[in-house]
Amino acid sequence: MNVNDAFPSKYLRASDIGTGTPTVTIANVTLETVGEDSRLIVYFVGKDKGLILNKTNANAITDILGSSDTDHWLGGRIKLVTAKVDYQGKRVAAIRIEEPAQTAAPTRKPQPVEAAAGNDDIPF
Repeated sequence: MNVNDAFPSKYLRASDIGTGTPTVTIANVTLETVGEDSRLIVYFVGKDKGLILNKTNANAITDILGSSDTDHWLGGRIKLVTAKVDYQGKRVAAIRIEEPAQTAAPTRKPQPVEAAAGNDDIPF
């Protein structure tokens, strides 16, 4: 049994992403009480779990989307990746935010395509 299955969380964890690198669209940003602190939580289109933002990830989104105003983040696309970080003297998996790959502008009218299995299939 996976320990994370025994202790489900309403917030996204690195184990929810695994080795994937999903590109997600920001649906909402809220301020919620987590433990004894108020934290920014970013929610994504089509996903149930929100990501608790730390300063590193909030700054990454600000850099990628060009605004520190969370209202301007709505509809923005970011890529989620896992990375090993030092936390309380231990090396642990964490979620980090990167800029998604830019897609080239189409030179002709795009044709409808079947949805391909990919990062959007990650079940968080």
